[in-house]
Amino acid sequence: MNRHKSKSPASRNIRLADQIQKDLAVLIQREMDMSRVGLITVTGVDLSADYAHAKVYFTVLGAEPEVAFTALNEKAGWLHSLLFKMLHIHTVPTLRFIHDEHMARGIEMTQLIDRAIRPDDFPVQTDNLDDIETGKK
Repeated sequence: MNRHKSKSPASRNIRLADQIQKDLAVLIQREMDMSRVGLITVTGVDLSADYAHAKVYFTVLGAEPEVAFTALNEKAGWLHSLLFKMLHIHTVPTLRFIHDEHMARGIEMTQLIDRAIRPDDFPVQTDNLDDIETGKK
């Protein structure tokens, strides 16, 4: 009988992915020029089972996603080396940045819904407003 309960490998994968997300968010904000690449937010990290590869999902404000994508992938090796110093683990995954379009799509859907239910789209009857102002029913 196993006396010590071991955590499943999946939970370690999730914890490591979360830590990579937090550390990359700090590194990107601290080390990259926001005037050129915009405000980058790391929205998630998918880590391979062997911890060798990581898909890093990001959104960007104030710049085109293609500009941020190019800058991040150019700096991926440098960010990898900084992560290696921070994480102190044997295998630090290679980083592949992917623009997360779920946020943009969600904002777009919210705007469509807002436009569909906006009260400004309903005609206002002005003759009823005069009665309300004078207190008549």
